[in-house]
Amino acid sequence: MNRLRDLANYARVMGMSEHALEIVNVSKTFVKRDEDSREALGLRRLSSALRRRRTRTAVVDNVSMYVPRGAIYGVLGPNGSGKSTLVRMISTLLLPDAGHITVFGYDVVREPLAVQRMINRVSVDAAFFKKLSAMENLIYTGRLYGLRPAASEERARYILGRLGFDKSRINSPMEELSRGMQQKVAIARGFLSSPVLLLLDEPTTGLDPKSKRDVQEFIKQLREEHNATILLTTHDMAEAEGLCDRIAILDKGRVIAFDTGDGLKAMCRKDDVTPTLEEVFIELTGRRLDSEEGE
Repeated sequence: MNRLRDLANYARVMGMSEHALEIVNVSKTFVKRDEDSREALGLRRLSSALRRRRTRTAVVDNVSMYVPRGAIYGVLGPNGSGKSTLVRMISTLLLPDAGHITVFGYDVVREPLAVQRMINRVSVDAAFFKKLSAMENLIYTGRLYGLRPAASEERARYILGRLGFDKSRINSPMEELSRGMQQKVAIARGFLSSPVLLLLDEPTTGLDPKSKRDVQEFIKQLREEHNATILLTTHDMAEAEGLCDRIAILDKGRVIAFDTGDGLKAMCRKDDVTPTLEEVFIELTGRRLDSEEGE
């Protein structure tokens, strides 16, 4: 736990940016090659260039965001809006095509190892060694971060306990655990290394209401007790409103709104009636789609 304070103190001494995370004019485009059938085009012969059409899609389009230390920032958006791609770029799994991202002053492209030491990521599509138990997976992860097995086990038991994980299943193979229990192990793995920047990509998907509440309370504790910075993507509007200091709404790779939960609702207030965050989300993303269809 002291690692969080040590890294924060080091950052202050070195005069690093007060922002834990800086995303500046970042874009990412994916290229897809489509094979055209000869029958559909009514041609006997086509060159390779004609048969293969390249479709370019700007998944993240000129996004900027500045996250202060110790803040919890939310990113909302429809499926395919670029949320997970943005998280993967922050975590050094993808390279941005344009712009730059820094984590406590370290560039994700030029200094990926320094960034990786400060972050961890929890994803809805987390992978495990299925034949190994939950504890064996967590101890293996701890070794990757230089933790002794005994220390990893102690911390893993504490975190899993806080998440409401059934202690009797801690030595069961991952393939025998439910989807919700596997997700709790994924969350415990993300917290295990005490990251100073935690990237939570839809972390409570598949959890029952009580388990979801346990996870949310643990996130709050991590921020309050250890000044951790958290970036959260979610489809749960109540979760975003209850946890996040500020919220960005993405649509088709662009930030279309950014404010506190109350600020976003004030943007869409009509006739002195304050909408819910879900109604704001639907109105803003729906209005964008409607405007494009009318062009």
